[in-house]
Amino acid sequence: MEQDQGAVGAPHRFTSLEICAGAGGLALGLEQAGFDPVLLLDNRSIACETVRTNRPRWDVRELDVLDFDPVDHQQVYDVHLLSGGLPRVKSPATVARTRGDDAELSVLKAAVDLVYGVQPQAVLLENVPDLVRKSDYEPIRKVVGEELRHLGYRFRWHILNAKDYGVPQSREVGLLVAFKGDLMDRFEWPRSQAGARRSVAETLLPSMRGRGWRDAAKWAAQADVIAPTIVGGSWDRGGADLGPTGAKQKWARVGVDGVTVADQVPDADFVWDPNLGRAGLVPLTVEQVALLQGFPVDWRIAGRKTARYRQVGNATPPPLARALGEAIGSVLRKANEDPIRVTGK
Repeated sequence: MEQDQGAVGAPHRFTSLEICAGAGGLALGLEQAGFDPVLLLDNRSIACETVRTNRPRWDVRELDVLDFDPVDHQQVYDVHLLSGGLPRVKSPATVARTRGDDAELSVLKAAVDLVYGVQPQAVLLENVPDLVRKSDYEPIRKVVGEELRHLGYRFRWHILNAKDYGVPQSREVGLLVAFKGDLMDRFEWPRSQAGARRSVAETLLPSMRGRGWRDAAKWAAQADVIAPTIVGGSWDRGGADLGPTGAKQKWARVGVDGVTVADQVPDADFVWDPNLGRAGLVPLTVEQVALLQGFPVDWRIAGRKTARYRQVGNATPPPLARALGEAIGSVLRKANEDPIRVTGK
C-alpha cells in the first residue's frame, strides 16, 4: 500500500520517531497530520509486518525500546516528535497486589530516557486514562515529571475520548504531551468535533450487508449508538473476544456477540434475534473492529485472527492521533517562525 498522497503533498512536514508502534494507528494519524517517521520500533514481529505492509517506505525495526540506543540510529537525533502508544502501565498498588513485574513501567521510563538521547522538540505518549487521573499513579507521574523538567521540557497530562474526534467508540485515552523550552505555552488540546457522534450502525452497516444479510437494517436500528470501549486484551492468554464480562454485556445490548470474533460477516440466512441469546447475536470481524477503531477500510492487519484482533484492539485510534498531531504541528510551525522559543532562551 502506497503512502497517502494527501499527506505527502501537505506543507510543513515534520519528522518523528515512533516507539511501540503496534498496528500503526498512532503513526497513521500523525502522518495525516504532517509527521513522517524516520524510524518506527516495535518488539512484535507481527506488528512490524502490519506496518510494513501498509507503509513499505517506512523504516520499521523489530526492536524493544529497552534495547534501543539512539547512538546506533543517528537519523533520530533532533526529530520534531517522539511518539508512542505505550503498554498499559499498572499502578504501583496493583503491581504490589498481584506480585507482578513492572515491565510496562520500564517501557515508560525508557521512553522518557529517550527524550535525553533524541532531544525532540515535542513528545506525545499515550496510555491508560488512570495514569492521568488516579492517585495510585501519582508516584509514576512525579518521576516522569521530574525527569522531563530536568531535561528542559514542560508538559501536560490530559484525557481525551476518541468519540469526540470522529471515532465511533467511547474510548478514553490518557496522554502526556511535552515541549522543549516554553513552547508548551502555545499548545492547546484539540477541540471536540461538532455535530452528532458517529455510531456503530453508521460505521458497520455497509459491511454487514456485504454477504446479503437480510436482517442488517433491523440490527442497525438497535446499533445506532456509540460503541463501548474495545478491549485489546492480553497478548499472553485468551483468544479473540471483545473483552471481560462487563464489556461483553455492553456489546450484547448493541446486538453483538462479544464472546467471539467472526471470520466473516453474516450471510443472507443468518437470523438476528437477541432473544435467542448468543445464537441470535451477530459477531464482529477483525476488519469491523478496525473500522470501529477508526482505521481506514484498506488498512491491512497481518497475522492470524487472535493476533490481528490484539493489534487492532490495542491500537491508538488514527482520527484521535491525527487531531493530536495537528495540535502539536500547529505549535511546531509557529516555532519554526520564531526559533528562539524552541530553546526557551
